[in-house]
Amino acid sequence: MVGLQPVARVRPDVLDTQLAAVAQAVQDTDAEVWVMAPMVSTAREAAEFADRVRGHGLPTAGAMVEVPAAALRAAQLLEHVDFLSIGTNDLGQYTMAADRECGELADLLDPWQPALLDLIARCAGAGREAGKPVGVCGEAASDPLLACVLVGLGISSLSMSPGAVGPVNAQLRQRTMDECARLADRVLAAPDADAARAAASIAS
Repeated sequence: MVGLQPVARVRPDVLDTQLAAVAQAVQDTDAEVWVMAPMVSTAREAAEFADRVRGHGLPTAGAMVEVPAAALRAAQLLEHVDFLSIGTNDLGQYTMAADRECGELADLLDPWQPALLDLIARCAGAGREAGKPVGVCGEAASDPLLACVLVGLGISSLSMSPGAVGPVNAQLRQRTMDECARLADRVLAAPDADAARAAASIAS
């Protein structure tokens, strides 16, 4: 992950140094590397980052979706980058105006919050329309039942800790894509996180 804000604005030379190092590593190892920028807010930022990435000979540039502005304009971001990765932890805290360090607000940071899932669905829909991958990283992807919801929303990849892979895989193998889509519809119709989780549990 290569930093974007405020590095790209204040010290663009630092970003170029990072990208040059990544490009050199690719030459040395012949690895397939995807480079993404965190905290992207606008399509212009996505375009400028993608231009820098490709200017260093790196073919695949992406953006992390961690703020509502990026999620709401996901289609415009995908006009410039090759993929999106949704950071559910940060996107959740900025969507709900709830500091991740404040335990008293834990209920607002629940990844089952329908408002957060609405934004994820918007990103997934933009990816589907553009024919580009949209993944999820963060705690949300580690929940086996929520992983099924995310797939039903149209998410194409899930990033999680190694210990979560087995349970998530087992849950996904039990369902068809249509079942995941119906599960996602039920969850999006819920009024709050508890109701969303309950709707998914009953449906399962």
